[in-house]
Amino acid sequence: MQRFQCYINGEFADGEARFESIDPATGHAWAEMPEAREADVDRAVEAARKALHDGPWPKLSATQRGKLLYKLADLVAEHAGKLAELETRDTGKVIRETSAQIAYVADYYRYYAGIADKIEGSYLPIDKPDMDVWLRREPIGVVAMVVPWNSQLFLSAVKIGPALAAGCTMVVKASEDGPAPLLEFARLVHEAGFPAGVVNIITGFGPSCGAALSRHPQVDHIAFTGGPETARHVVRNSAENLASTSLELGGKSPFIVFADADLESAANAQVAGIFAATGQSCVAGSRLIVERSVKDRFLRILKAKAEAIRIGSPLDMATEVGPLATERQRDHVQALVARSLSAGAGLVTGGTVPEGAGFYFRPTILDCDGSASPSLDNEFFGPVLSVLSFETEAEALRIANDTRYGLAAGIFTQNLTRAHRLMKGIRAGIVWVNTYRAVSPIAPFGGFGLSGHGREGGLEAALDYTRTKTVWLRTSDDPIPDPFVMR
Repeated sequence: MQRFQCYINGEFADGEARFESIDPATGHAWAEMPEAREADVDRAVEAARKALHDGPWPKLSATQRGKLLYKLADLVAEHAGKLAELETRDTGKVIRETSAQIAYVADYYRYYAGIADKIEGSYLPIDKPDMDVWLRREPIGVVAMVVPWNSQLFLSAVKIGPALAAGCTMVVKASEDGPAPLLEFARLVHEAGFPAGVVNIITGFGPSCGAALSRHPQVDHIAFTGGPETARHVVRNSAENLASTSLELGGKSPFIVFADADLESAANAQVAGIFAATGQSCVAGSRLIVERSVKDRFLRILKAKAEAIRIGSPLDMATEVGPLATERQRDHVQALVARSLSAGAGLVTGGTVPEGAGFYFRPTILDCDGSASPSLDNEFFGPVLSVLSFETEAEALRIANDTRYGLAAGIFTQNLTRAHRLMKGIRAGIVWVNTYRAVSPIAPFGGFGLSGHGREGGLEAALDYTRTKTVWLRTSDDPIPDPFVMR
């Protein structure tokens, strides 16, 4: 059984306790993980605080920080195969996706390496003739990063990259469900040569680790990815330290298909949007909103594609859908499908657990026209698609916006003016037109409503890890006049 350690202050160490990690494909323990508790959190945050102000890190130029990030990017690319295998083993995400995704993660670090010395201040044309005033951008401070089990290396890169470019230090909490890839990533941080305490990586459970980290008095900012309910706990905890927060949460993203769309292409995009990664994606296109005149035709295409999906071992490159990450998650998906069928949804395909070991669930399509199915409102985080139909563009937009979330949306149409109207009208942070689930380090990522606030990716993310300092310089040699009058 493999054994992993935390990374605190430049050293690898056990936590206060240990726990077993379960292979989702077999349901059996495959590794031992370190369980960080409050004392470990204290050590990690104190190391990050010390590294922020003392030692070599604050003395590095922005260009030197960028060079360290370039080195980290090269190491991620070099070790992408091993990292992908660990992520697949620990989370059940298919190797076909983890291999491609982690190789691309290196580009995120390269992007932020290039941005490090391009975070600029500004000169203010102040309205006082004897003053020069300018703004400096400085690191926001110690950042607590809480990363979920799905796409851990990607979802940590969009936090770690911009925070390091800005000069911050950090404590990264990997999810207790599948922390292996991030704990292994710590070895690459160490090899890249980042000073001790700049990056600390731990794992542990919510009450004893996550809560202690998010309320820690020396934390300045909390970057969280996860579900809305946990996010509420994070925000409540931030009242203790008044840390700023960025929250990247879930979604019930609409996937709108008009009759004039290329239905074959749209169906492939819908498969990518809901069945890739076994549906365990925050941007999953989980609500298909299809024009009524082509609904039956489109569902026939989609049903055939769903039933042809290869379900199998996530370590097999031929596998297209693997297990859900935990038994708890599989049970949640199964129960929500059952509730939806009881509420009147029609089963188009799937809806069952395959025979054998592991936390598998078949790709599922539910026809929700005419029902009040809970599948339309609740996030599955699994391979389940809910279908509604519409007659008019206005109706499509109303259905798309009928959600508490607002992360992503897809629009499929050959009508360019219609696409522009809908793109403006949809309340979501990301809108894909005639494509879906495309990402880039250059493009900001984030949502509205219950999907959170703040952005990850792009220059905007790096600026979020800075705070501005206003500097006033008096240029006159004359004595300061009346001290009782504000200048």
